[in-house]
Amino acid sequence: MALALGRLTAWPTIRSLRTQLAHATWSLLHDPLTGTLNRAGLQAAHATLAETGPARPLIVALIDLDGFKRVNDTHGHGRGDDLLIEVADRITDIAALHGGAAARLAGDEYAALLPARTDDLGRIGDTIATIVTQPIALPANSNPATVTITASVGLALVDTSDPFTEVALHRADIAMYHAKRTGRNRHAIYQPGMTMPPVQHRRGPRLRDRHQPAGEATA
Repeated sequence: MALALGRLTAWPTIRSLRTQLAHATWSLLHDPLTGTLNRAGLQAAHATLAETGPARPLIVALIDLDGFKRVNDTHGHGRGDDLLIEVADRITDIAALHGGAAARLAGDEYAALLPARTDDLGRIGDTIATIVTQPIALPANSNPATVTITASVGLALVDTSDPFTEVALHRADIAMYHAKRTGRNRHAIYQPGMTMPPVQHRRGPRLRDRHQPAGEATA
């Protein structure tokens, strides 16, 4: 009887610890603002794909919003966060439709991993750019606003066996900066031999680079 009572007494504590552990695990893999995967979560999703079966084609898309700072400056950071959440939801819907995963890497930069069921990367790039650019209603107690924002999208066709950061994300990163250089509000597809555009065309270090040890940031 005493043992049974002891177990009953301990159960709320055990349940609380399990809840805390589950929350901590979720937090390690998800972006706190949007609820999507974060960089670590997307890397874990890629690792799962690499571990389940032989190497197979994978599309990686890197999506960077154009002129997001203007939204923050004009409408405030609260509404800027609302926009980031809505964009994350849209990219997540696209990824889910293709059986893939989406993430917010940092700031206004997102990524998606999509099984390569088609080699039409251009169509996927157009779809992402078009969906993101649809008007977004920003809620407010008074004076609600509707804004339109565009995105530059870089896509790369890789294998699930390719390293996530050094190959998959890096190639999509190069393609995304080519989309930025050629006018924004468009997509670019990584081609063999493609290199990062000259430094003057870049916006400076990205948030996700600032958190990496020296020498690990992609070029």
